[in-house]
Amino acid sequence: MSKEEKGSSGRGQRHLFTRVKTAKGRKLSSKMWLERQLNDPYVKRANAENRRSRAAYKLSELDDKFKFLAPGKRVVDLGCAPGGWCQIASERVNSAGEYKKRPAGFVLGVDLQEVDPISGVELLHLDFMDEGADDIVKAALGGPADVVLSDMAASSTGHRQTDHLRIIDLCETAALFAKDVLVPGGIFAAKVLRGGADADLLAQLKRDYKTIRHFKPAASRSDSAEMYLYAEGFRGRD
Repeated sequence: MSKEEKGSSGRGQRHLFTRVKTAKGRKLSSKMWLERQLNDPYVKRANAENRRSRAAYKLSELDDKFKFLAPGKRVVDLGCAPGGWCQIASERVNSAGEYKKRPAGFVLGVDLQEVDPISGVELLHLDFMDEGADDIVKAALGGPADVVLSDMAASSTGHRQTDHLRIIDLCETAALFAKDVLVPGGIFAAKVLRGGADADLLAQLKRDYKTIRHFKPAASRSDSAEMYLYAEGFRGRD
């Protein structure tokens, strides 16, 4: 690898851009991905702050904007691997009980990939899309939730319409689960693709929640089609 000066600012500080040399057998796409990772400020920040992934900052920016994570809240994180969202949620709802004078919350992370233990977080290793998985999650939750988060994503096919349908299916499944477990006034936030939720899902969410917003955090790469749906003020089950 080599570093080249990209520019300067301040008192003679140099901003260095890391370039990756083309290695034998390495595809150009792999080279470009590695180069982007090495120069991504959120990746560098995640490494410096011991975050599981740069995605942690997507949730922190969502919460900074909408203020839905607070000490004592009960949170379910669907599609939690590698655990960046769980780290942020645990800290903000005080699920590890670090702040003795504040209410202790609860965080449950769910993913089909195994996730290394996180302080203050209960973890379930299962595919949430499997039949009966929602009942297992409800049992682990052991009561209602204040917040349901979904960062679930299907493997990209490269076909825009197919990818959109897949992620909407994940979002719909997460929304049905949220409807079963959320307290009145609860929050649902989920990943969607550019253009937001489709019309049918959006219509249902508008019936179930008082406010619906779409938001793209700064931590979400500008060339990514992902954005987040935020639903606030759950009206309660029928």
